[in-house]
This record gives sequence, C-alpha cells and structure tokens, in this order.
Amino acid sequence: MRILLVEDDPVLAMSLMHMMQPHHSVTHEENGQRADYLLSTSQFELIILDMGLPDMDGSEVLRRLRQRGSNTPVMILTARGKLEERIQGLDSGADYYLAKPVNLTELEARIRALLRRGQSLASIPIMLGNLSFNKESRCAFVEDVRLDLSIRELQILEILILSADKLVNRELLCERLSEPEKVITHNAIGVYMHRLRKKIQISHVTIRTVSGKGYVLEKI
Repeated sequence: MRILLVEDDPVLAMSLMHMMQPHHSVTHEENGQRADYLLSTSQFELIILDMGLPDMDGSEVLRRLRQRGSNTPVMILTARGKLEERIQGLDSGADYYLAKPVNLTELEARIRALLRRGQSLASIPIMLGNLSFNKESRCAFVEDVRLDLSIRELQILEILILSADKLVNRELLCERLSEPEKVITHNAIGVYMHRLRKKIQISHVTIRTVSGKGYVLEKI
C-alpha cells in the first residue's frame, strides 16, 4: 500500500515512517505545494496530512485534492485540536482527524481502517466522458467496450485520467514508468502515447500534446 505522509516536523515524520515502512510504501513530503503536485500526478492509497505546512496550508492541499475528484482516504494529523477546526477539516473532505501528540497504537489502527475503506473505493471506476478506468481490475472501457491495452498503456492512462484536464509532463511519465532494469525515454513515451491515442479514438476523449512539455487527457 502506498501512503503519502505530509508532515513538516522531521522528528515526528521519522517516527511515523519507522512505524509504517515495514508494512507499507511510504512517501514523505514536508512542503504543501510539493504535496499538492504529487497528489495531482501520483496515486496513493492513504494520505496522512498535517495542516500547518510551508508554502501551502494542509486545508488547501485537501481542498484541491477533493476538487480534482479524488476519493483517497485522508487522515488529518495536526496540533490544531479545537472542535471547530476538527469540524472544518472533516467538512473539507477529511476522513479522520487525529490531534497531536499522536498515540501510535491508535494511529496504526486508524491506518488499517482507512486502508480497508480505500480498498472498497478502488472498485469504483474513474470516469472522463464515456471513458472509464478501474484501478482494482486494471481495465479501461469506452461505455461497455473493453479496450485492449498493454500494461504500459494502462499505466499511462491511469496517470492521465487521474490528472484529467491537467498537463502531465514527460519527465513525470518517464519517472513513473521506469524500472531499475529498464529506463523509459521520452521517445518511448511518444510511441506509447501514439498507440494509446489510437485506441481511445472510439471515445469522446483525446490526448492533447503540449509541445515540449507533456500531455493532457481531455474531453472532445
């Protein structure tokens, strides 16, 4: 399970990562703007989010996440413990609100509960026009027609549809698709994108190339 920990306290972050990493893949970010970028371009099963962050407040990170249509479970982890602040956080789209100082046993239990909830949500397809992508089954459809996509094409489509109507740069695609034994180049991305574009022609969605920058998946 991939977890994004957004916390600017290095001591607390290290303690939480030490607790979670034996069981999960944890990405740590201490900057609000960088966290927002990661969430717009990457997929996580759980987000643990501090409110008081440099450059962008955690509440704005959460607002933007929900505005993009993401239903990824979010646990707010913060020193802001007033009732009205907890209510505001939950109303903004958080799934749980845990005030500092953190009880690690409670945190572990809550992580397990939110991950179970996230797994049930993974079966809900992501839609753009009449194109859908199911994260659980790793299948893409145009209405009721299943698309015959390669593993690479499915990986690219997932990244694009999670960032629908937003630019996804080529560097990010190369980074996400590369493996230790195989580095994906810009030219390879161009080939995959050409094939994917042809296969989704039957939909009301297209992949627009932004010259020198990247690609945007958008409705026609």
